[in-house]
Amino acid sequence: MKQNIIFILAIAFTLAFSSCEEKVTAPIIQNIEIGTNNSKTAYIGGDLHLEAEIIASGKIANIRLLIHQEEEGEEAPAQKISSVVQHADEWELDSTYTGVYANVKNTTFHEHVDVPSDAVAGTYHLHLYVTDLDGNQTMIEEEITIQAPVADGSAPTITVTSAPGSGQSFTTGNSITITGNITDIQGLSGIYVGLVSATAGIADASVSSSNSITLLHNHDFEDAKSYAFTATIKVGASTDNDISPKSINWLAGSYYILVKAPAVDGEVSFSAHYPVTISL
Repeated sequence: MKQNIIFILAIAFTLAFSSCEEKVTAPIIQNIEIGTNNSKTAYIGGDLHLEAEIIASGKIANIRLLIHQEEEGEEAPAQKISSVVQHADEWELDSTYTGVYANVKNTTFHEHVDVPSDAVAGTYHLHLYVTDLDGNQTMIEEEITIQAPVADGSAPTITVTSAPGSGQSFTTGNSITITGNITDIQGLSGIYVGLVSATAGIADASVSSSNSITLLHNHDFEDAKSYAFTATIKVGASTDNDISPKSINWLAGSYYILVKAPAVDGEVSFSAHYPVTISL
């Protein structure tokens, strides 16, 4: 009798515990932004800005992005996973992302997809798939437009209104700040302000969140033709100011601040270097 009571209690405990476990549902894709200011437009030779918030109670296994020109009656392949595919008469991208996006429940998917210079202008279909570790999958589909840029012969104008003095020294707890304004005739596609190691030998065109400390990274403008910016970071901060913040490994040494501004027609402008010293 005692054994039966123990057995019944064990079953009741198991059922109660199971009912408290989180129910795994298909991933949710929300707050999607495709193109600058969600324009759903990109330019040949430029890039396509993509951002979405993803919630996956079963943890993310991978995120797949497919972009292609779709013929009438053609259905996008559901499971094919490959790298970028380039055909003679059309551009197609089929790419899968893991890395920082994998094995987490919540993330902000943020990528910039290069549109090749020989891509054909027209209407494309974009599919974004999120698959969790239990095999549940959610997909959203949008039409996007790939346009040929209209070269205006003028890159964005960067005007810096305040910046640290040349070689100014900063230590833990000090804030490094730069302000200014950027304008472009056709419109800006983004701004990146980074704190770059002076000894790393990084070309201005290659400066990005992967090789510098991000003070500001933005692709969302109320007026894409003019943007006033303030970029700042505190020395010793644990994370940077990237769209998806990353941890910072602070090292003493010589650095410089660089402002990088791409326009929608693919032209990119760079500020002068503003040297600073970090002493921890």
